[in-house]
Amino acid sequence: PDDGKKVLYYHDPMVPGARFDKPGKSPFMEMQLVPVYADGGAGGKDASGVTINSRAQQNLGIRTAEVATGTLAPGIEAVGSVAWNERDVAVVAARANGYVEKLFVRAPLDPVAKGQAVAALYVPDWIAAQEEYLAVRRMSASGSSHADSPRADSSPGDMKPLVDGARQRMRLAGMSDAQIARVESLGRVEPRIAMVAPIAGVIGELNVREGAAVTLGMPIARINGLSTVWINAELPEALAAQLKPGSRVEAKSPDGAVVMGKVGALLPEVNAQTRTLKVRIEVDNAERKLLPGMFATLRFKPSARDDMLLIPTEAIIATGTRTIVMLAEDGGRFTPVEVEPGVEASGKTEIKKGLKAGQRVVLSGQFLLDSEASLKGIATRQSATPETSAPPAGASTGTKP
Repeated sequence: PDDGKKVLYYHDPMVPGARFDKPGKSPFMEMQLVPVYADGGAGGKDASGVTINSRAQQNLGIRTAEVATGTLAPGIEAVGSVAWNERDVAVVAARANGYVEKLFVRAPLDPVAKGQAVAALYVPDWIAAQEEYLAVRRMSASGSSHADSPRADSSPGDMKPLVDGARQRMRLAGMSDAQIARVESLGRVEPRIAMVAPIAGVIGELNVREGAAVTLGMPIARINGLSTVWINAELPEALAAQLKPGSRVEAKSPDGAVVMGKVGALLPEVNAQTRTLKVRIEVDNAERKLLPGMFATLRFKPSARDDMLLIPTEAIIATGTRTIVMLAEDGGRFTPVEVEPGVEASGKTEIKKGLKAGQRVVLSGQFLLDSEASLKGIATRQSATPETSAPPAGASTGTKP
């Protein structure tokens, strides 16, 4: 051209992907090919984007932001159902064959305290073992009182194996050391035993009634503790991958009470219909604000990761097949760049690939810039296509191909 500008190539604005090295008519439309100049933001060093002067940028309201490093802890919300903590369960079982003489709890869900009596059992089998032990002990005491007599046929030490054997038979009958010590201190037969609750909670199951016969090892009651509870929630596979055991969770009950917990386990099974993963949360419930069967609103707090490239989420252009941002460079030049986004939270998005810290991206007007770049045939930096350099037939003569 007469103005001395350097022409990089010619193209048809209606088919921006095709480039030609000579002027002429377009092989696609009945129109002349349009030159693209070096200072116009297309081709060569300056051909990687669109150039807009500062006044036009101000009129278009173009804003930019810097690509920065930082931490990002995405918040995840879900709804879960409260359930018993299956690890906080105790079973009260019969220690010997006998009969339920008295029940101190009457129905499931009755509250019990740790150490509280649940049932009193009468154990006939203990009577013979205890009477034998008491008789041997009396014989041992009698032998000790006559030890100084010259007519004594045996020493007190000879009775010790018999006493130990009788005590062992009481243990085999199902008596504990505390019960044996009680028989020794009282000196009389104790055929009854009080079955006590080993933990505090509520009665989950009550399997006997007064007067019922029980056998050795038969469960009398099951006690569910309420000091901790589980909350089961289902999360999409992609979100569940951001969690790990120990991640903090905030649980809110329907009445507004808030308690803190942690992720206890990510169960190794995916629901085939909903494509969700079940997450088990362990919550401290000492104040009993949560009850089994209740719904709770959960807010997960995954651990924040350091040294992440972050940009405002509004800078991202998602096309469906790729993700693009408009990179602002010196001289009013804007270049489309394909990026790989990561997690998103609080208006920020992680960029795994495509940008560097310190670069600037366009926050507003990026769709207009992307449209202009598409019309000019400017490809993104990470997906550039080879140029078409062969001219159309007859393009050098200006005649119709």
